[in-house]
Amino acid sequence: MHGTRKATPGARQVRLASCALLAAAIALAGCERGSTDGTGESTTGPNGCPAVHTRAQAAVDRAERTDVPWDGPTTGPPAVPRKTIVFVAQTMTNPGVAGAANGVREAARVIGWNVRVIDGQGTPTGIRAAMSEAVTLKPSGIVIGGFDPGSTAPQTARADAEHIPLVGWHALAAPGPSRRPELFTNVTTRVEDVAGISAQWVIAESRGRAGVVLITDASIPFAKDKSDLIRKKLATCRGVKLLAYENIPIPDASSRTPREISSLLSRFGNEWTHSVAINDLYFADAAPAFRAAGRKGAGPPFNIGAGDGDPSAFQRINSGQYQAATVPEPLSLQGWQIIDEFNRAFSGRPASGYVASVHITTAGNSGGATSWDPSGYREAYRKIWGG
Repeated sequence: MHGTRKATPGARQVRLASCALLAAAIALAGCERGSTDGTGESTTGPNGCPAVHTRAQAAVDRAERTDVPWDGPTTGPPAVPRKTIVFVAQTMTNPGVAGAANGVREAARVIGWNVRVIDGQGTPTGIRAAMSEAVTLKPSGIVIGGFDPGSTAPQTARADAEHIPLVGWHALAAPGPSRRPELFTNVTTRVEDVAGISAQWVIAESRGRAGVVLITDASIPFAKDKSDLIRKKLATCRGVKLLAYENIPIPDASSRTPREISSLLSRFGNEWTHSVAINDLYFADAAPAFRAAGRKGAGPPFNIGAGDGDPSAFQRINSGQYQAATVPEPLSLQGWQIIDEFNRAFSGRPASGYVASVHITTAGNSGGATSWDPSGYREAYRKIWGG
């Protein structure tokens, strides 16, 4: 049979040489850009990290849904009557703080409570004075609205001594109750969820092939932690290259961001395809520099804000002006949750433990809105408080 025929010595030598050449070619190809590393993932071609991209796309698809059912509490104590809440705001010029305060006001009208807002004006002195005034009023409860309670430690201690429960809104990095400082609970999304979905949006949108600029404020530990988490998640995709990790303090954003954006455009040109910032406000300040460089509002670079989702961010996204997406806080919902958490505190019940899921807003799913307001929570809380 043909399969049993013996090869001649010369034929064997030719065959061995061919095999050696083939092995060398395979080894060389394994070292070249565009090869696989045994995982089956190519570093070039249509996708820079197929497995990572698949997971990222699934997460983004879930986060972009707008028809999500209410996943918060459905049981709890009925409304305790005649309570007064003081909302101490870091500054009411911060759209996130203002949005949460408005949600508290709306929910308080429904439950039948009074609310007073005291504006800290965005300065340490102003915030301490506002917190002192709040404690002096002896309200039923105080909201720590967007500032570190450690910065008002004496006032916080006074509130605790007078048995005034404190509920934070973005007061600490993590959601839930806190012993030091003493907070009944802290209402916020999880920073790791916000950071993770922001990076996954870049991976999904770019199909794993992106040159990214990451913007943070390293002077704020919470912001620095968020951007470090974003960087780590981006690094899970080998086709994503972090071009620059820019530290621009938020108070300097309006003056520094345009200069930094111009410099980055000069350095990276078309290699820069995507941006992630720890706050939407950077893209408001970046727009003039992009415009001056002749960049189209709809990108590239395609920009996502990893937090807040203030009305101006929605307007930029809806009009295709230098921002493609945001990971917004459900501000009104969080205001209602704050009132519900106080009601649990007044009733001797533990905190609800609820943490809102992350959401991604784009022009494709915003419906022209200027805030993220999921459905179902108003009806759920009304039912709980009605008993």
